[in-house]
Amino acid sequence: MIKKALENLKITALNEMQNAALSADPKSDLILLSPTGSGKTLGFLLPLLKSLHADINMVQVLILVPSRELALQIEQVFKAISSGFKVNCCYGGHSTKIEKNNLSQPPVVLIGTPGRIAHHLRHGSFSTEAIHTLILDEFDKSLEFGFQTDMTVIIRQLEHLSKRVLTSATRMKEIPDFTGVINPIELDFLNNKTNAPDIKLKAVISEAADKLDTLFSLICKIGNKSTLVFCNHREAVERISDLLWDRGIIHDIFHGGMEQDDRERALLKFRNGSHRLLITTDLASRGLDIPEIEYVIHYQLPHNEEAFTHRNGRTARMHAKGTAYLILNEDEKQEYLRQKPEIEELPEDLTLPEITPWATLYIAAGKKDKINKVDIVGLLLKKGELPKEDLGLIEVLDNTSYAAVKRTQIENIVQKLKGEKIKNKKVKIEISR
Repeated sequence: MIKKALENLKITALNEMQNAALSADPKSDLILLSPTGSGKTLGFLLPLLKSLHADINMVQVLILVPSRELALQIEQVFKAISSGFKVNCCYGGHSTKIEKNNLSQPPVVLIGTPGRIAHHLRHGSFSTEAIHTLILDEFDKSLEFGFQTDMTVIIRQLEHLSKRVLTSATRMKEIPDFTGVINPIELDFLNNKTNAPDIKLKAVISEAADKLDTLFSLICKIGNKSTLVFCNHREAVERISDLLWDRGIIHDIFHGGMEQDDRERALLKFRNGSHRLLITTDLASRGLDIPEIEYVIHYQLPHNEEAFTHRNGRTARMHAKGTAYLILNEDEKQEYLRQKPEIEELPEDLTLPEITPWATLYIAAGKKDKINKVDIVGLLLKKGELPKEDLGLIEVLDNTSYAAVKRTQIENIVQKLKGEKIKNKKVKIEISR
């Protein structure tokens, strides 16, 4: 089953951490410590496959995560494994009615944020009778977000657990008693050189009053490459965004004050290449499915080394390389900056980054309308007469779908598909806002 899963994922070899997790005693509790971007999700999903029973039509594995984005990411990875087992995820901002309907035919693997899983347990949406494995992914982040009470309530109701797995990208002083972890095997890959990201640190010196201008110049220098700009507060995200729009730089933003739909759309457009620049808070530093980021810019340095490490971990994931830029004033220092960054000069002649070749098409139908990717491919390629090479990433959500289409073709496609049907239903199709 593991071999087949790797074939489905198009992975030829696992890394040292993933192999160690796969070889660990399946009957023992496990603590898995490994840096952001090192592949922990597969590290805990692959060993699960051996413990799932096709003849038990109940939730068997519960995975608790600190954010809805991480829940969705794990769900996508599990689906890509194509094990034949049902998976669902539950999280704040998502319809509880849809989730309850999904849980009426229980998944074997259930992923969720502690608040939402506690809600479903209070309302009896699913049974805990068959849950034998609990995974607390990014456990340190869950504690930081204040989920201890919900996690305690949930774990007390899991009376038939035989295995507990905790994953973290930072070392904890002690494991809280409420987890119930007993004599765990600890796999510590935090200082493992083969998992260490290959990141080049660079600094741009700027007066505080010139910081926005410096950021603008740096973005122009980087050009049309996938880049995350990190700020310490959502107000800074909004302020920078306003400046960049005024200066003609296409981008998107991501922070905790946004509506869930807007956050999902921002990440979706970043994934499919419609945007290559995302201005964000530390909310985007962990657990998001946004691969192949080439540059990280610290517009403001975070307050501690842990946050700095997680931000940088968004680039140079797995075997890739990346660059992290720090915008510093002359006297600015942080104790955790052990590696002296290389000072970079910015050019005086600035050219705006090129507009990306992709744009996003919005389709007002999704999984709940029995729509899948094959339906959308057929609609766009056959009825829309779109060349195959002009269609990019397609993502189908509960009630909506999105497809990356070459920017040169998207207006033409919208015109051609006006009034068209999918599965005999007339569907609204337009350029995503």
